[in-house]
Amino acid sequence: MTEKWLNIALPKGRLGEKAYGILEDAGYDCPQIREESRRLIFESEENRVRYFWVKPSDVAIYVQRGSADLGIVGSDILMEYNPDVYELTDLGIGRCVMAVAGSKDYREDPDSVLRVATKFPNIARKYYSGIGREIDIIKLNGSIELAPILGLSDVIVDIVETGKTLRENGLMPYEQIVPVSARLIANTVSYKFAYEQVTRLVRAVENVLRERKEKR
Repeated sequence: MTEKWLNIALPKGRLGEKAYGILEDAGYDCPQIREESRRLIFESEENRVRYFWVKPSDVAIYVQRGSADLGIVGSDILMEYNPDVYELTDLGIGRCVMAVAGSKDYREDPDSVLRVATKFPNIARKYYSGIGREIDIIKLNGSIELAPILGLSDVIVDIVETGKTLRENGLMPYEQIVPVSARLIANTVSYKFAYEQVTRLVRAVENVLRERKEKR
C-alpha cells in the first residue's frame, strides 16, 4: 500500500532553513527547495513529503487544522497559544530566552501596577501571576523595545537571542522567564493515522540531532 504524502509546514526565514537542513540530513530531502524561486510549495515524490513555507506564527494553525501533518514551531508560540497539537521533539535550534527587560536605570515600585508591553500576553500573565505581581498588559505587535523608551511601559516581555537589540536601545534583560527553541509538532489525527510514517521520520530526525551533538 502506497504511503500518504506528509505535508510539512516550515517557518519562513533562518529557522525554517535550519529545520529543513535537519530533515534533509534525515533523508527527507526535496531538492527543489534549494532552488532560487518564489514558490511556496515543494514536493518530493520519492520521499512522499510536501513542504510549504508559512509565517512562523502560523505554523501551529496549519498543523492544528490539519492542512499540515507536521510543522516546526518555536516553543514560545506553543506556550502563548497552547494549540491542540502533539509536540514530538526539541530540534535544539532557534535557541533563545523569553525574558523581562527594560531601561538600565529603571527601579521597580512593588506597590504600583507594573506596565508590561509584549507580543506574548498569555506568557506574561502566567509568569507574573506565578509571582503574585499585579500588571497592566500592553499588547504590541512590533518594535517592543520602544515601549519603555517612550514611557508607554515600565518593562517588556520578549524573546532575547543575543541581547544586541536591547543594548543598542539602552535596555537590559532583568529576568529570564523560560528558554525557547524550535519543536517538531504533529496534527493529532495525522499522528494516529500515519503513526508509522511519523515515528519513522521522528526517529530519523533524532538520529541526526544525536550525530550532530556527538560531533561537537
